Amino acid sequence: MDDYLQYALLVGLAIALVTAAITDLRSRQIANWLTGTVALGAPLFWWASGLSFWPGVALQLGIAALAFAILAVLFALRAMGGGDVKLLTALALWIAPLQFGQLIVLMALLGGALTLAFGAWHIMRRRKDRLAIPYGVAISAAGLWILAAHYFPAAGRAIGLTA
Repeated sequence: MDDYLQYALLVGLAIALVTAAITDLRSRQIANWLTGTVALGAPLFWWASGLSFWPGVALQLGIAALAFAILAVLFALRAMGGGDVKLLTALALWIAPLQFGQLIVLMALLGGALTLAFGAWHIMRRRKDRLAIPYGVAISAAGLWILAAHYFPAAGRAIGLTA
C-alpha cells in the first residue's frame, strides 16, 4: 500500500511541475498555493517511502535550507524570481541529495538554452523592455527528468532516459 501512495504522490508532484511550467510560461508567475502544496506534500512522501528521521529527513531539510539560502541571494540580486526560489526549495524536500545535484546541473543547462531562445526571440521582435525568462519551465523540466530517471525507472526506460 505504501508503494501505491508513494507513486501517487510522485504523480502529484509531476502534475504540479507541469502546472508550474505552464503558469510560469503564461504569466511569469508560479502560484504560492502550488509551491506550498509541493512543500507540504514532502512529509507525506517521506513517510510513504520509509525515510528515517535521522539522517534522512534531517538531510532533506538541510539541503532545502541550503538551497533556499543560496537562491535567496540570487533573488536579492534579481537573478531569479521568487516563485522559482520557492519551487526549487520545495523540490529539494522531495529529491534525494545526489539527484538534487543532478537536477541543479540539468536545470542550469536547460535554463541556459531557454535564456538563449527567449533572448533571440526578444531580439527578433526588437523589444526594448527587460527580458523575463520563465525559469520555472527549466526547473520543472529538470524535475520531471529526475523523476522519470530515478523515481519512475520503468517510465524513464520507456522514453529513453535510463538504460
